Amino acid sequence: MVKSIGVLTSGGDAPGMNAAVRSVTRAALNKGMKVFGIRRGYNGLINGDIIEMNARTVSGIIQRGGTVLYTARCPEFKTEEGVLKAKSMCEKMGLDGIVVIGGDGSFRGAADLSAHGIPCIGLPGTIDNDIACTEYTIGYDTAMNTAMEMVDKLKDTTQSHDRCSVVEVMGRRAGYIAVNVAAAVGAECAITVEEGYDLDEIIKKILANRSSGKTHSVIIVSEGIGNSEQIARDIEEKTGIESRATILGHVQRGGSPTLRDRIVATEMGYYAVELLEKGIGNRVIGLKDNKVYDVDIQEALTMTKPFDSKIYKILNDTAY
Repeated sequence: MVKSIGVLTSGGDAPGMNAAVRSVTRAALNKGMKVFGIRRGYNGLINGDIIEMNARTVSGIIQRGGTVLYTARCPEFKTEEGVLKAKSMCEKMGLDGIVVIGGDGSFRGAADLSAHGIPCIGLPGTIDNDIACTEYTIGYDTAMNTAMEMVDKLKDTTQSHDRCSVVEVMGRRAGYIAVNVAAAVGAECAITVEEGYDLDEIIKKILANRSSGKTHSVIIVSEGIGNSEQIARDIEEKTGIESRATILGHVQRGGSPTLRDRIVATEMGYYAVELLEKGIGNRVIGLKDNKVYDVDIQEALTMTKPFDSKIYKILNDTAY
């Protein structure tokens, strides 16, 4: 019988993590379990930075961005000694399982801990939507909406000055934010790690649009491409059009989560507790055909996520 579980957030923070923590806590309490919040990820698990949670502990956090449990990198946990320390702390605290909210790196840690007898369930929390086993990750919708709103504001000044704005959005290994935001704001194009880019073709599009009467341009660049400032300089040099680079940065990780992120996080958190209650561990929860399901962690880590080029094509066919 599962009597106590832990919950932690690891890696980069994402809007909706708090909604997941709340769901895990209240679902477990409803099943008669004790719940312990592990602060600062695996570092907190190793060092005993752990607090007992109750219904009031998670009151008023569903609408908050970031993570009330904090997050941190933990190189020590990548070692066998670190994993054994974490296991020992779980045994000391009487934890029968742990819910880990984070990305692929967090899931590798969960797999290691599961292999040492501590059942772990992974919840996909990352704004990049780059976890292969799930169609959707907690925080993705909020990040896209944040970026969209900021680019909408930037377009006002871009239009006022007849400029070209090169806007870098987050997405170190994936261009999902870039392509969707580009389509949503009516950008000339999105430059993503999956599709690459031909600067000469982009310049042709900018010049063609200008000759037809459009006096400003927006180019969205995925973080994984980088070189946003250089791209802006190259555009200005080759077109004579004043071009500015804007890097939106970590603001995309913050802010109150959207309805979708709150609901997905809540549903996934509840499902995680149901699995642990059955003594099931070493699983990652995801969305497939818009339904919650679970998959073996090792299998999840070997999956690849094909880039959906549909929105990319629509963007290119409508951006003029």
